[in-house]
Amino acid sequence: MSWGTELWDQFDNLEKHTQWGIDILEKYIKFVKERTEIELSYAKQLRNLSKKYQPKKNSKEEEEYKYTSCKAFISTLNEMNDYAGQHEVISENMASQIIVDLARYVQELKQERKSNFHDGRKAQQHIETCWKQLESARQQAQIRHQMAEDSKADYSSILQKFNHEQHEYYHTHIPNIFQKIQEMEERRIVRIGESMKTYAEVDRQVIPIIGKCLDGIVKAAESIDQKNDSQLVIEAYKSGFEPPGDIEFEDYTQPMKRTVSDNSLSNSRGEGKPDLKFGGKSKGKLWPFIKKNKGATPEDFSNLPPEQRRKKLQQKVDELNKEIQKEMDQRDAITKMKDVYLKNPQMGDPASLDHKLAEVSQNIEKLRLETQKFEAWLAEVEGRLPARSEQARRQSGLYDSQNPPTVNNCAQDRESSPDGSYTEEQSQESEVKVLATDFDDEFDDEEPLAAIGTCKALYTFEGQNEGTISVVEGETLYVIEEDKGDGWTRIRRNEDEEGYVPTSYVEVCLDKNAKDS
Repeated sequence: MSWGTELWDQFDNLEKHTQWGIDILEKYIKFVKERTEIELSYAKQLRNLSKKYQPKKNSKEEEEYKYTSCKAFISTLNEMNDYAGQHEVISENMASQIIVDLARYVQELKQERKSNFHDGRKAQQHIETCWKQLESARQQAQIRHQMAEDSKADYSSILQKFNHEQHEYYHTHIPNIFQKIQEMEERRIVRIGESMKTYAEVDRQVIPIIGKCLDGIVKAAESIDQKNDSQLVIEAYKSGFEPPGDIEFEDYTQPMKRTVSDNSLSNSRGEGKPDLKFGGKSKGKLWPFIKKNKGATPEDFSNLPPEQRRKKLQQKVDELNKEIQKEMDQRDAITKMKDVYLKNPQMGDPASLDHKLAEVSQNIEKLRLETQKFEAWLAEVEGRLPARSEQARRQSGLYDSQNPPTVNNCAQDRESSPDGSYTEEQSQESEVKVLATDFDDEFDDEEPLAAIGTCKALYTFEGQNEGTISVVEGETLYVIEEDKGDGWTRIRRNEDEEGYVPTSYVEVCLDKNAKDS
């Protein structure tokens, strides 16, 4: 079977057929390209869907996602995100393994087809030229009868040449050209078959991962624990109050009194100014029926039930401790950078960091005062302190002198209105504000740190910042605190002079006992 011998006279049909084959190949490339675009669009929509239903950060919705059902839903969203990624892998693999390869192959196929049919047309033109020469010779032989012998000789020669060229055309040139075209077409057929296999394999390769994604969704759904979620609801909304007791039998002529538990919150309605009290029996409405204040939330969360208030205060203390740690890390980083500048002045000016260091230290002090204030309220709620201690009041007063509060922090200063709702009233007597020196006096009686060794100043250091001490080259001083890794060593000259110096500026010699300890 050979196109050269079987289809020797079907030049035009072969040209149309090979063009049709290339068109089919280009149509298949377009099909795969549109499939990749659909995969990308589908993956994008899946990611947007997953992102749309993700909980917003720092919102009430994020707190609700501690339930296992919500966690399972988040896991489902994450698995859907991975599922979308596999569709992107399908699109990428099809584009790289099919579209790019076939597009390059189509260009090569077109060039090869063009070259083969160019050779075919050239052979056709040549045989037609030979045929015209034969016709011309035959006509000359008829016209010039008197020159028959010569004409016959010429005719015979040209005829022989034509027969030779014709034989070459039908038995050599055209068979070779058509054989090449046949091989080209067969390669095209094999290639499109291989591409179809690749098309299926691209999908097959991600089936295990897609299965894992679906298994993850099922596993997330099976991890839902309704009992655990119910317990979390109890922990989230438990007030800590006891149910009210029975109503006492009283004379109808007297106002009705209601007995409440010792842990219930009520407000008395007597003559004069009503007071808010915790515990004991008193007249008025119970906590669940008291109207909530529509104004700003008190800073000490005193508008909440005891259990909820304790959780809020504990959460606030934890947040402040995290902020303190963050500021301390920043201070350590600035201190180390300053030490680098001191050792290598060409890298920067150490004095340029003093303002930032002072600002961070001030922030740390403010956060510590704020933490102590909330810890005092937390201790009061948990029963460790019957009331705010004097130290907590002084620290709160010191902080309030820097940042005046907009809401009174004491629950005793809040009053109940006649209808049982709470309103915030500013205390007629403001808290006593104390100076920072009063707060520092509490630490004046601390015993000084014992010396753990000595050091010799290698260079002169001018301690201009707070907490540092100036030393002169060659001076010998006492070491009271080693370098903790921040590049500073704490030293003492006498009982009244101590501070920090760069570790690289001194030669430290620790006592043996201090090293052993």
